[in-house]
Amino acid sequence: MGGYSVTERAMKPIAVEMNAISKRFGGVHALREVSLSVRGGEIHALLGENGAGKSTILKILRGVQAPDSGTISVGGEVFEHLSPQLARHKGVGMIFQEMSLVPTLSVAQNVFLASEPLTALGLIDDRAMERRSAEIFASMGVSVDPAAIVAGLSTGQQQLTEIAKALSQNAGVLVLDEPTSALTASEVDILFELLRRLRGEGKAIIYVSHRMDEIFRIADHATVLRDGRLIDSRPIADYTLPTLIADIMGKATRDLSEFTTASTAQDDIILRVEHLASKLRRGGDVSFSLRRGEVLGIAGLLGAGRSRLARILFGLEPIAGGTITLRGQTISIGSARQAIELGLALVPEDRRRQGLVLAHSIQDNIELPILDRLGSTPFVDRLKSRTTTDELIKRLAIKTASREAAANSLSGGNQQKIVIGKWLATAPDILIMDEPTAGIDIGSKGEVLRLVRALAAEGKSIIFISSELAELAAVSDRIAVMSGGRLVETIDKTDLLINTGDAAELRAEQKLQMIVQRGGNHV
Repeated sequence: MGGYSVTERAMKPIAVEMNAISKRFGGVHALREVSLSVRGGEIHALLGENGAGKSTILKILRGVQAPDSGTISVGGEVFEHLSPQLARHKGVGMIFQEMSLVPTLSVAQNVFLASEPLTALGLIDDRAMERRSAEIFASMGVSVDPAAIVAGLSTGQQQLTEIAKALSQNAGVLVLDEPTSALTASEVDILFELLRRLRGEGKAIIYVSHRMDEIFRIADHATVLRDGRLIDSRPIADYTLPTLIADIMGKATRDLSEFTTASTAQDDIILRVEHLASKLRRGGDVSFSLRRGEVLGIAGLLGAGRSRLARILFGLEPIAGGTITLRGQTISIGSARQAIELGLALVPEDRRRQGLVLAHSIQDNIELPILDRLGSTPFVDRLKSRTTTDELIKRLAIKTASREAAANSLSGGNQQKIVIGKWLATAPDILIMDEPTAGIDIGSKGEVLRLVRALAAEGKSIIFISSELAELAAVSDRIAVMSGGRLVETIDKTDLLINTGDAAELRAEQKLQMIVQRGGNHV
């Protein structure tokens, strides 16, 4: 656990200071006189639910947005606002939660994008870029080919490329927004060791994460925002998990054991998969059954094949072999449209690129998969569409001023609710959810987990893919573990929850972690 005393912190130089920052978007106060002080040689956690104001204050620091009032001090120099170029010039580097890489360029070209080294003739020096990129990755302790095209990298490798890109700018202030969301445990260890080294070199690191275990493990100091206001800023050692969550949410909350409800699974098997394999990856072999009203959790390390399984079942990836039996009939699923007609729906892993048309309204997004149900003519029944949208906004408690609000104007948690809502509008029998709580705040996470159990109680069958083992242990009836494209083990919830209470939940998570790690050896 990180942390130091207030006296020790006072001896460190201030790297960034944002004083009384306010920002409004129309009638909404995104920030109300928020102050943030980050010192050199510290890892400073910036915490809060989606919509708390974290993204806004970071965009102001990065120069993407200008504050309505307040000042920004970087390295002792005071500004009323920054531009992206000025922020970069002053040593502010950012690793974005939503990756900013150009997929058609090489790793090295992305790392040095807009700051390419030149030859004596003024041409871009590709060899120098690759050499310097390799040096950065070596310093990080990871192996990524600088000449590789980004589109061919795994999600974890792309995230590491984002980190290398920020480090290449020699930033004195490094902002990391959910940097571990796509990393394996070993990659997280490498990142944290790197951050500690950078802290030792005097760099100021602003660290944003919804994973509380990471915060207590790596941060020295924490600033909490809620509803656009500063709630508190103090050493992480002064917090416990309950008090930190209470500051973030405004009230004490129960742990994930509240979602450990009685199973609603029926005897009726709605889906059976036998020896399923993808054409796009060798060695796959997945067999399982799914009962009506059951939540089947899917666990596994990054690259285990969980998302690929979801894509196959939704007709987005061709199969090389195996059978799919739905309601007792052997079927083939050749497209997403066919999957929808068969009563399947998929909440994809990447909500921004795969789940939403961000510039369009909530109503437009919810309409997309049900256009054929909104009128028999070429024109959409707008009344029916508005009614459907309003019902889903109410049911899912989507925080928005209007159904006409653009999806990209909402917080990550509310965007995720739109994705879930649009697929619930198709009235599926089977809902596949791929990392449905990734990158959303604690409150929205709880709402998603409650919804999953409620849908199961209504008789819907859920395939719940998650990297959060505590979530899987709490919300699932059974958990299937994948490794190397294969399903290697299935565990019943009752085998994990030996006793009741908090200790049992902890033991369940630890036991599941051991099974997942053991599954990593099955290749």
